[in-house]
Amino acid sequence: MRSATFLTRIAGPDINGSRVVIGTTARLLLLALVLFLAAPILSVLVRSLQDDTGQYVGLANYLHYLRNPSLSVSIGNTILVGLLTTVICVPLSFAFAYCLTHTCMPSKRLFAAVTMLPLLAPSLLPAMSFVYMFGRQGILRDWFPFETVYGPQGICLTQIFYCFPSAVMILTVALGMNDGRLYEASQALGASPLRTFWRVTLPASRFGLVNACFVVFTLVTTDFGAPKIIGGNFSVLSTDIYKQVVGQQNFEMGAVIGVLLLLPTILAFAVTRWLEKRHRSVFSSRSTIHRPARSALDPIAFVFCLVISALICLVIGIAGWASFVKFWPYDLSLSLNGYMFQDVDLNGWSSYVNSLELSLLVTVVGTVVIFIGAYIVEKHEHAWLTRFALQFLAMLPIATPGLILGLGYIIFFNDPANPLSALFGGITIMAVNTIVHFYTVPHITAVTALKKIDREFDLVSDSLRASRLMAFRRVTVPLSGSTIADIASFLFVNTMTTVAALIFLYTSDTKTAAIAAINMDDSGMPASAIAMGMMIFYTSAIARLLHLGVVRLLDRRIQRWRDPSS
Repeated sequence: MRSATFLTRIAGPDINGSRVVIGTTARLLLLALVLFLAAPILSVLVRSLQDDTGQYVGLANYLHYLRNPSLSVSIGNTILVGLLTTVICVPLSFAFAYCLTHTCMPSKRLFAAVTMLPLLAPSLLPAMSFVYMFGRQGILRDWFPFETVYGPQGICLTQIFYCFPSAVMILTVALGMNDGRLYEASQALGASPLRTFWRVTLPASRFGLVNACFVVFTLVTTDFGAPKIIGGNFSVLSTDIYKQVVGQQNFEMGAVIGVLLLLPTILAFAVTRWLEKRHRSVFSSRSTIHRPARSALDPIAFVFCLVISALICLVIGIAGWASFVKFWPYDLSLSLNGYMFQDVDLNGWSSYVNSLELSLLVTVVGTVVIFIGAYIVEKHEHAWLTRFALQFLAMLPIATPGLILGLGYIIFFNDPANPLSALFGGITIMAVNTIVHFYTVPHITAVTALKKIDREFDLVSDSLRASRLMAFRRVTVPLSGSTIADIASFLFVNTMTTVAALIFLYTSDTKTAAIAAINMDDSGMPASAIAMGMMIFYTSAIARLLHLGVVRLLDRRIQRWRDPSS
C-alpha cells in the first residue's frame, strides 16, 4: 500500500488518469472489433449451417454443394487459376527482385516505381485492358496464343499483372536482407556465381519465397474484379458467391461458398505464421549489406527489367488510350465521350465522388483508430488480456477475404433484430467495413514503427509527472509521422480500388467508382467502364505522389528535431 502511494506521489495523478483513458479506449476498440469483425464472420459460419427458415441443418448445405457438379466445379477452377498464377508470377517476381538487389544495372529506382503501378488500380482495369488487347476486336488479337482471352487464361494473365507488385515487394525485402558475409565467404572459397545462387541466395530467401507464394495464391483465389470482367463462363468461388447472394438471394449457399473460400486463406495464413516462428533470421547485428559487384549479368538484368516495365506500361497505356477512343476499334479518334458518365449511368460522376468521400473518411478515421490500437497493443503495460485479444483480432482481417466480410455484414447488420441495423445501406457501414478489411497491414506497420521508439521516452514522461497522453501527442505521434502518412496512403488507395469488400453493401446512392465500372461493363459500356477505372488510377497516383511529398517533408522535420545543428 505504501509503495502504491509512493508511486502515485512520484508519478502524479495524471498518469493514473491516462491509464484509465487508455484502458477505456482499449476496451471500446476491442468491442468494436468484436462487433464489426468477429460477429460478421461468425454469422457467415452459422448461416452456412442453417436452411432458409433459420433451422439448423448441420452439414447438409455443404453436402448439397459438393454433390452438385455445376457448383462444386468452382473449387477446382479456383485452385487451378491460383496455382497457375502462383507458378508463373512468383518466379518472374523473384527474377525481377533479384535484378533490383543483386546486380549493378542502372535505373533500379525507375523500374521499382513502375512495378508498383498495378497497385494504383483495381484488378478490373488490367482485365479490361487485356480485353481491348486480345479480345475479339483486340488490336493484338493475332498475337494471343489462345482462341479467346475469356476464361482461365484471361484470369491468370490479369492476376499475374495484378499480383506482380506484391510479390516483388516481399521478395525484394527478402533478397535485400541477405548477409553480405556469406557472399564474401562463397567468393573466397572459389564458388561460381551459379553455385553461390543455389547455396546462399535461395536458402536465405526461402521464407520470402514461401510467403510470396501464399500471398499471390490468396490474392488470386479471393479476387472478384478480374473473374467478373474476363472470366467468361469459367466459374470460380468469388463469382459464385456473388451469383448465389445477389442473383438468387440464396444466403445459405453463399455462406457455404464463403466458408470454402475462407479455408485456403486461413490455411495459408496459419502456415505462414508457423514458418515465421521457425524461421531463423539470417541478418544479425554483425551482418553486412551485400553489395553486388559488376558482372556480365547486369545488361541481361537491365533488358529483363526493361521488358517487364514496358509490358506494365503497355497494359496501363492501352487502358488510358482506350478510355479516350471514340468507338473502339472502328473509330480510333480521340474523344471525351467515355468520361461522360452521366450519359450511361444515372449516377453519373456521383459514383466517383462517393469513392472520394469514402476514401477520405476511411483514411481519416481508419488512420486514427488503427494507430491508437497499435499504440495500445505495443505501449500499454496493463490489461494484457485485452491487448492479446486486440492483437489477435487485428491479425484476423488479413486471413478474411473481402467477399466474406461483406457477406457477413449483410447477414449480421441487415437483421431487423440487430440494434445496429440502422447503419446498413449507408456510407458509414461501408467505411467501417473497409477499415476492418484493411486493418491488418497498417496495424503491423504501426506496431513495427512503435517498437523502434525507445520506452525511455515513457519513463522520462513518468518521471516528469507528465501524462502518457501528453507523451503520445508530443513524442510518439511526431516520431511516427512518416508511418502515419504511410498508413493514410495505404488506406486511401486501397479504398479507391477495392471491389470485393463493398460489392454486397452499396446502394444506388452509395455506389463507388470501381463498382460502377463493373456495372458499366456488364451493361455493354466498356469505354465508360475503362474510363472510370482510369479515374481511379489517376486519383490513386496523385495520392501516392502527395504521400511521397509529405513523407519527405516529415523526414526532414524529424531529422532537424533529432539534430538541431543539421
